[in-house]
Amino acid sequence: MKLRFAPSPTGYLHVGGLRTALFNYLLARQSGGTFLLRIEDTDQSRRVEGAVENLIDSLRWAGIDYDEGPEKDQGNGPYFQSQRLEIYMQFVEELLAADHAYPCFCTSERLDQLRKEQQSRNLQTRYDGLCRALDREAAHTRMQTEAHVIRMKIPQNEILEFEDLVRGRIKYPLNQIDDQILLKADRFPTYHLANVVDDHLMGVDTVVRGEEWLPSTPKHILLYRYLGWELPEFAHLPLLLNPDRSKLSKRQGDVAVEDYRDRGFLPAALINFVALLGWNPGDDRELFEIDELIKTFSLERVNKAGAVFDLEKLNWMNGQYIRQLSDERYLQLSRAEVPEIQLPDSAFLAVRTSLNTWQDLARALEIFRRDSFEPEGEEARKMLELESSRQVFRSFLDGLAESDLNAADFRALMKRIQKETGVKGKFLWMPMRIALTGQTHGPELPFIVETFGPDKVRERLNIALGQ
Repeated sequence: MKLRFAPSPTGYLHVGGLRTALFNYLLARQSGGTFLLRIEDTDQSRRVEGAVENLIDSLRWAGIDYDEGPEKDQGNGPYFQSQRLEIYMQFVEELLAADHAYPCFCTSERLDQLRKEQQSRNLQTRYDGLCRALDREAAHTRMQTEAHVIRMKIPQNEILEFEDLVRGRIKYPLNQIDDQILLKADRFPTYHLANVVDDHLMGVDTVVRGEEWLPSTPKHILLYRYLGWELPEFAHLPLLLNPDRSKLSKRQGDVAVEDYRDRGFLPAALINFVALLGWNPGDDRELFEIDELIKTFSLERVNKAGAVFDLEKLNWMNGQYIRQLSDERYLQLSRAEVPEIQLPDSAFLAVRTSLNTWQDLARALEIFRRDSFEPEGEEARKMLELESSRQVFRSFLDGLAESDLNAADFRALMKRIQKETGVKGKFLWMPMRIALTGQTHGPELPFIVETFGPDKVRERLNIALGQ
């Protein structure tokens, strides 16, 4: 299979764009095919400086690389439509010669007035075909001196049918589409023409894109027909939705891949999460490495209904990935996130199970950086006052002289105290946690004790005993 991701350079990479890129990438890798990147920059007014570099950086951060570009061997980037204008003009001339397209000389003022009149009469806003009826020779002469666009002729008495790999058979009445602009007055092609020409010339045989492009598909199919080209297969992915079922947008939260990178999410976790937005593997599995996604993914299991972007689920998933890192990799990444915090490895390992993202790290490490605290809440205060708690503290202090107090020694000492005192479970472990941190829940206690060391542990247990 040959597939592509074809974004516009209008800013950041949207998480919906990441999902589209991912699904194309998975299919290409699964089939042993090709995945190409094409920048659709024919609308120069919307181009944002630095957007292409940011887009490529975001894809590479997520582990998605493309195979092909005009200078790919030199590592110099993807295809750019703005560098292919002569190619598109060739096919505009072919469409004009075959009477599948025509020049339109209507001014923006006339089109605005037409739109207002149609809206006042509650009619669909569309071009009225005024220039379609012009004499072809006269129109050709006017093209030499007058500003114009090129429009495609849309058959008005036809129902176009096509097969979508996600949605099945689709029927579309062409009388709902007005004559689309193919070439703008600035001689740049519109998305519709450039998209079809490039997909054909680049050999793209499967077009996987967002649901928002579904209404444009009949226009593209007509262009394939007019130019005598074989159709690719089409698959349109469901929308991404906010929890309130509205379309995912910047107004209701972060939608840029770079936002999630900056907030401390691991690329593997975001990829895993995005893969499950609108697709399911057919079982209860939720955690997938990229190689597993490549083996498992299929368009047949992509849903038609919109997929809710559940941030809580993403937080949970990212926490799972943090816990799956090797100790060495975890320490490398976590220390890079807070280079200003100099604490032993045991402190970083202690807070690991409490993290969902790297943004949680500095707050979680606070217990190792403060000199004093008050027990948090009534439950904590009452727990310290229990005689069983005091018995545990005294036994621990007695055994402290015999221990180096690393994590393994701590576990062995607590097990011995349990046998000696008969105190176990919550009433054994929670008093120790409260005496050392003031909290009823938190980082792993063996690592806390190892980080504090014997002197600090002894000091805090004596405080808890009122000594």
